[in-house]
Amino acid sequence: MYARTIENRIKEKINGGKAIVLVGARQVGKTTLINSILEGSDYLFLDADDPTVRTLLSNPNTEQIRTIMGDHKIVFLDEAQRIQGIGLTLKIITDQFKHIQLFVSGSSSFDLGNELNEPLTGRKWGYELFPISWEEYENKIGFVKSAQQLENRLLYGFYPEVINNQGNEKETLKNLVNSYLYRDILAFSDIRRPEVLEKLLQALALQMGREVNYNELSQTIGINKVTIQKYIEILEKGYIVFRLSSFSRNLRNEITKSRKIYFYDNGLRNMILGNFNPLELRGDKWALWENFLMAERLKQNSYKETYSKMYFWRTQQQQEIDLVEERDGRISGFEFKWTGKKHNFPQKFMETYQSETFLISRENFREFVVI
Repeated sequence: MYARTIENRIKEKINGGKAIVLVGARQVGKTTLINSILEGSDYLFLDADDPTVRTLLSNPNTEQIRTIMGDHKIVFLDEAQRIQGIGLTLKIITDQFKHIQLFVSGSSSFDLGNELNEPLTGRKWGYELFPISWEEYENKIGFVKSAQQLENRLLYGFYPEVINNQGNEKETLKNLVNSYLYRDILAFSDIRRPEVLEKLLQALALQMGREVNYNELSQTIGINKVTIQKYIEILEKGYIVFRLSSFSRNLRNEITKSRKIYFYDNGLRNMILGNFNPLELRGDKWALWENFLMAERLKQNSYKETYSKMYFWRTQQQQEIDLVEERDGRISGFEFKWTGKKHNFPQKFMETYQSETFLISRENFREFVVI
């Protein structure tokens, strides 16, 4: 098991009078983390993958909930998004059974986010869990071994099951894609055409790290722009991809409405394309490197509560910066290169925003992904 960065933050909130809600993609370790936190405690485990549990917790009244909870002081509800009306059920538990510490996990935020936000306003602590971070990986196997594994991680990613099954990474990723990426997304959204979803994912994988044009995607895939946007939002809620918007404040020639799309995990992206060629044989090595750094930075900003906002920057004259980060009123620019020690950042950007700039390469990336 990998020690997770947010474990202590979660522990600090136990018995604080609110539900603790952990969301993220399937197989990132949510159940393992909560079970580890509760190890040695007497708690009631309710697995919503079990149809009996789903039936019991679908719109029960207070007395029915009392019977289910029994004398337990701690209750862990896993895969909560599978239960109809779960938000109101959890609201009853937090309001009427204040002696119970409630833990909730969900494999996606499709219905979970919408159902919980209103009923549990002021009644929950919410956390996101992602695939293993570089920091967690390094803490587990050490600095030298993790550095030796860098290229493998760019190819196969950081899902715990993938890392723990060396030699069987492709098969493991194939199972993850087939069981979660398509099946769950189709089950918890109103997407009716799985072949369109597959085409869209392949198109996004090929454009990873580049600016995405919804009109071009619409023409390529053969569905309208509104549907493209809806599908991408579903993929975001399912923790498959995330978007970066363009940064624009003061300069007239800045691109204002563009966006880039990245994958939370390189391994899933490569499985979508069926490409696990070694880095030296790949034309997309730069994209894998950039995606890895973006995803790791996002994990760190979330886990460490930096409240940073992440953007990219580009002008109509094609001047660009890979990542612009705004934190505590300060603006920093980052450029990503696999190798290299020099980069000429746009002078206009640095002067206008009084920004610091950093070149992140293979030689110094650790200080960027462990903050």
